[in-house]
Amino acid sequence: MSTQSNAMSESFQSQSAAPAIIPATRVLYWSVRRELWENRFIYVAPLGVAGVALFAFSLSAIVGIWEKPLQLNPAHPEAPYEMAAGLMMLTGIVVSVFYCLDALHGERRDRSILFWKSLPVSDVTTVLAKACIPLVILPLLTFAITVALQWLMLLISSAVVLASGLSVATLWTRLSFLRMSWLLLYHVLTAHALWPAPIYCWLLLVSGWPRRATFLWAALPLVAIAGVEQIAFHTWHFAAMVGSRLIGAVPTVAPTSPDMFPTDPMTHIAAAHFLSSPGLWIGLAVAAVFLAAAVRLRRYREPI
Repeated sequence: MSTQSNAMSESFQSQSAAPAIIPATRVLYWSVRRELWENRFIYVAPLGVAGVALFAFSLSAIVGIWEKPLQLNPAHPEAPYEMAAGLMMLTGIVVSVFYCLDALHGERRDRSILFWKSLPVSDVTTVLAKACIPLVILPLLTFAITVALQWLMLLISSAVVLASGLSVATLWTRLSFLRMSWLLLYHVLTAHALWPAPIYCWLLLVSGWPRRATFLWAALPLVAIAGVEQIAFHTWHFAAMVGSRLIGAVPTVAPTSPDMFPTDPMTHIAAAHFLSSPGLWIGLAVAAVFLAAAVRLRRYREPI
């Protein structure tokens, strides 16, 4: 009887001593949360810009800078809302660039890489978590903050229109707020997440290589390639390609006018054209190569 109980006790102890298997998705989730904890500017900067934009819009509405109370241009009443969306998307690009340039370099500079390497988190998971910030988190965060900003702007517009004795129904009908929000979500996911993926992954790769001046190391190869092209062929195709990738200049919608903003209610989604573009898939393949190189680089890099 004692032999059986001892065997059961040893079996129980061996089972309790076995390490728990944590799903890879859960490790990735907490790794992404770690990035948000350590880099609060990821959401503080867009929120700050949104607050400034809302204050400026409120001031212009209250003091009556526009000719008519928030009618702006009767044929184009969504102009200030598009301006706010453009400002938020530009903020997202700037935050993404600065984050990527410091993503792998920062943990080497403050020597926290020694602590994180001691945890059961692979280099693949760490690099993917860092890549999720510019490719997933920031586009979605930009969309959410922009929609909230535009909603508050619409409420302020309605209050000013009511105070002026005009009809609010006309303002709400012309703006097509829901369609603008849908077009904005589609645009940030395609033009500001998928399309610039090779640029952000290149910056992530470079951030893990030099001991200092990561921006210089990231920009010099691009400038050199563009300079060689200009001297040899008198063209700027490479520079134009990099610039279009970074700012999201890709035909994701079919506008009725070439100067129309991507979130204009008169535009139409051109998902088939975008998904069938060779440039999209070539860019994603290049981004995957850069991420694989960044994983291998992090595996062998030491603190600065």
